[in-house]
Amino acid sequence: MSEDSRVDDYIDGLPHWQAEICRRVRRIGHEADAELEETIKRRIYPYFVLEGNVFALMGTKDHVNVFLYDPIAPDPKGIINRGHENKTGRQIEIFEGDEIDGDALRDLFKAIIANNRAGGWRKLQG
Repeated sequence: MSEDSRVDDYIDGLPHWQAEICRRVRRIGHEADAELEETIKRRIYPYFVLEGNVFALMGTKDHVNVFLYDPIAPDPKGIINRGHENKTGRQIEIFEGDEIDGDALRDLFKAIIANNRAGGWRKLQG
């Protein structure tokens, strides 16, 4: 697993409960594929990429946003809770105390990565 110290800096600057969520999502991302890379985009936000964007993290006032950069990856467990009508990606809002379905999230990341490796969701869509 290749971690970027700038991602550590971002996560360490969040409130404790948000940092714990981000660390867990980060770990699940790396479990989905060992080749997943970390970087910082838009000056401060952690992005996780593999042949294209897979997901990004953002701490907000009352939740953590997990931005998913694929509007067609299947979500059979219904963990995506925002952006269903978005044409380029969707989101999972995670609030303090929320349970994270690690298996469902890992499967979602794997599906996005598979779509990226197949040329990206835009190519697959059409």
